[in-house]
Amino acid sequence: MSRPELVLASASPRRIELLAQVGITPDHIDPADIDETPLKGETPPRLAERLASTKARVVAERWPDAVVIAADTVVAVGRRFLEKAADEAEATRFLKLLSGRNHRVFTGVGVVRGGRLASRVNETRVSFKPLSDDEIAAYVASGDWRGKAGGYGIQGPAGAFVQRIVGSHPAVMGLPLYETVQLLRGAGLRP
Repeated sequence: MSRPELVLASASPRRIELLAQVGITPDHIDPADIDETPLKGETPPRLAERLASTKARVVAERWPDAVVIAADTVVAVGRRFLEKAADEAEATRFLKLLSGRNHRVFTGVGVVRGGRLASRVNETRVSFKPLSDDEIAAYVASGDWRGKAGGYGIQGPAGAFVQRIVGSHPAVMGLPLYETVQLLRGAGLRP
């Protein structure tokens, strides 16, 4: 019996690289386009799981015979969501909020095979050092924050802001590898 095709419901180069670290190469890249607005009263981990699951289901409709994997990352300070910064001013506000504080990164992963969904959420705690206005301005000017939840990418220059991380470094980058491999094994794929 041949292996089913694997579809990644994301165009994120980071997620492709992370899958490659564990020997997984998607057969197809098919990003999901969904409304990512949080629901009233929705918690950060629930949002991450719902978005990942919804993306996987939407793309699975286009690939009914494949295994579809999707992920979504939510950065939270308390119950406040820090989505992808819309512009430099918002990225600056996010970094000022994160400066000298702990925050949580929730990354949901959803896998669909044969109409069946399995999902998991990883929670990682990240502590930022106090950031000077000059450090924030230089990071924002770099543009590295674009397209990243919370207005920063741990795999780039903002990695120097991290004092401590408790959890999964790959999850903060956008894909928790332990959970991903377990879900794919459950769907019949062996990395």
